[in-house]
Amino acid sequence: MLGHGIWAVPDLPALEPLVHRLRGIVEPAAGTLLVLSAAGRTDLDVARLERVYGEVREQEWAEFHADCGKYLAELDKEERIGKYTLAELEEEEQSLDRLRRWYRELRSRDLLGVIATVDSTTDLKLCEERFELYAEHVYAALGRPDA
Repeated sequence: MLGHGIWAVPDLPALEPLVHRLRGIVEPAAGTLLVLSAAGRTDLDVARLERVYGEVREQEWAEFHADCGKYLAELDKEERIGKYTLAELEEEEQSLDRLRRWYRELRSRDLLGVIATVDSTTDLKLCEERFELYAEHVYAALGRPDA
């Protein structure tokens, strides 16, 4: 973001629907949408812009990776203490849904295909698989006569 209400995005065909959608939101609200096309003056400027854009995406993916690690650690803790309740299962499912939404959001901004995207896809898959295992344990525990 360049300033309040000012954004810079790469000039890619994939963004045309977004610009069209924004125009449909801004103009009926009596706002102003000014779309400019800018290019680096030199090849070094172009490379720097791509590098900076990629670094920001990498930072976002690193934060996502860390949250996936926290999620997996939380599931491990629940398993360790034997907390097999429907309430806990629902809470963990909501956390997984949040990770899924965040993943989709980050993915939609990753227009240059940074390497961390591939790793984060694996992170999310691990979280989903681990949740499924936890859910199986919850249902098994609830199905026992002594539960």
